[in-house]
Amino acid sequence: MGTARYLANKLLQLFFTLLFVLTIAFFLFRVWMPGDPVTTFARSSGAKFTEEQLQQIRHDWGLDVPLFPDQYVAFMTDNMTFNFGVSTVVDPGTNVSTMYWHKMGKSFLLILTSTIASIIIGVILGIKSGWKRRSALDNTSMGSSMLLYAMPEFVLGMILLLLFSNAVHLFPSGGYESAVGHHGFDRVVDIGRHMALPWLTLTLAYMGEFYLVMRSSLLDVLGEEFIALSRAKGVREKYVLRHHAVPNALLPTITLVALSFGFILGGVITVELVFSYPGVGKLSVDALFAHDFPMLQATFVISVIAVLVANLIADLSYAYLDPRVRRA
Repeated sequence: MGTARYLANKLLQLFFTLLFVLTIAFFLFRVWMPGDPVTTFARSSGAKFTEEQLQQIRHDWGLDVPLFPDQYVAFMTDNMTFNFGVSTVVDPGTNVSTMYWHKMGKSFLLILTSTIASIIIGVILGIKSGWKRRSALDNTSMGSSMLLYAMPEFVLGMILLLLFSNAVHLFPSGGYESAVGHHGFDRVVDIGRHMALPWLTLTLAYMGEFYLVMRSSLLDVLGEEFIALSRAKGVREKYVLRHHAVPNALLPTITLVALSFGFILGGVITVELVFSYPGVGKLSVDALFAHDFPMLQATFVISVIAVLVANLIADLSYAYLDPRVRRA
């Protein structure tokens, strides 16, 4: 019963948070953002529209009705049903949802694989460094992790681009696949070569954060009384590490994964821009410069929903691993 109540409270919090964020998004794109979408569309199309035609476009987009409550209700309804309309500038007339999910497939592959790799490498290095404090591995890992943690993603991406693409010509400088069509396994290899540098950039950029948190958390746990008691009872050191220290030290890392998801989504924008990777990040930048309001709304809303869902999963995982959270 306590678990069901905890889950219901979390889902209710998620719903009201989403309503609040969508309200902010409505005023951000309809009130505070400079420029008029109809005027921007007419200017970018290169065609000359009469005033009657502009008014018809404004009517078709639902911009000729009062801002509140008509436009607000329509905006909330459309976003709740993932109906974002059509692109006005980036690819005029194309359904925004179709375009977004097509690009999201490329970004999701990049984000998912790099995040998993950064978590695994960072956590393993954090465990080994925390267990063997002040060793050569600890000193080397600490220095490199601090450097990677402090370096912006786009700076790291440009360094890797200069080294592995311009200097040694090991990987392509950008794009998703070669202009020359490949098929079967050759196409997989070609996509992998194009994705290697942005993947390496994101992996290295966030590996240091997971390393630092895991190492610090493990050192805190190793100083707890139950660790000293286990050692006093004669439990082997490897057993203490695997069954007592690491499970408790992993709890802050789980929270960090969810909190970092928003930063990863932000970091992928700059990384895709550096490597001209045709994903959601580059699409967001194109929509921003083109004042394509429907596309900007879609990228903003879906990114917020992804972050909220990631935080919900982290909360549920934390409560599952630590029953004290549910009882609290």
